[in-house]
Amino acid sequence: MVVDAVSPKSVKTWQHYWSVLTEEWADRRIDEPTASEIGKLANVVQQRSALRENSRDGRGAKTTFIDAVRAFYSQAVSDKLIGSAENPAARVKRPRRHNSLRRALSHQQLSDINEVAATTGNDPHLDALLIRLHTETACRRGGALALRPVDLNDTDSTIRLREKGGTSREQPVSPTLLAALIEHTELRNPNGDSGDRLLRTRNGTPMQASRYAALWLRLGQHLPWISAAGITAHWLRYTTLTWVERNFGYAVAAAFAGHAGGYQTGTTLTYVSATIEEIATAVAALTGEPHPLAARP
Repeated sequence: MVVDAVSPKSVKTWQHYWSVLTEEWADRRIDEPTASEIGKLANVVQQRSALRENSRDGRGAKTTFIDAVRAFYSQAVSDKLIGSAENPAARVKRPRRHNSLRRALSHQQLSDINEVAATTGNDPHLDALLIRLHTETACRRGGALALRPVDLNDTDSTIRLREKGGTSREQPVSPTLLAALIEHTELRNPNGDSGDRLLRTRNGTPMQASRYAALWLRLGQHLPWISAAGITAHWLRYTTLTWVERNFGYAVAAAFAGHAGGYQTGTTLTYVSATIEEIATAVAALTGEPHPLAARP
């Protein structure tokens, strides 16, 4: 399928917009809507989204809707329900992307986030661990949710992160974070399989993606600047990668982010990509803890 190459999160979002198609055009054949009609419906989606408090102008929703419709019609072409020349979504232009408003958080902001996460809510143990995991590794949400006990390497003090696009990498972490992840597993899933999901709630069930929204909503209630700026876990990734780039250079930051060797960073990193020892050295400096893989002074 066309959707096999994208993340489960994208597919779930697209399913919402596919339901918009069925609501609007349930009685029409797949080859009936025109490119201009799809464009008009995309504008309606944008207007609806713009009414939400956390929306900038609904442009992101419009872009995602167009992506979802394109995926839908691409599948129809693949299944030979329509010909490629009859694909109306291919002629719909995506809006230009806004420059991201995300930036690195200050040291004080990061300290405040950690303090509130660790002292409020119904599971401060999990929330504090989640914030540290994202801050120290700059992992994406998918990487945190996919983490398993078998991914922990106590000898080298690394964790295996499996993120979007089917990528997988060994990410050095501090001995403190690794010990906290091991303790979390022993407390919340002591009799589980090593291939089970690692992050779990107090009753032992796997943590769901919805916890992120609840966590940042609560943090915003205690720290109003979080709600005002629309800060999420992805800002922690920006914060860490900015610090790594400033102190250890672009190649190390790209590898730290899981970008090394990928299309996002250009051809040059094929030749100058950072080693795991360099990433471990950055982790040691970031956390103030020695790391077994870090370069010796």
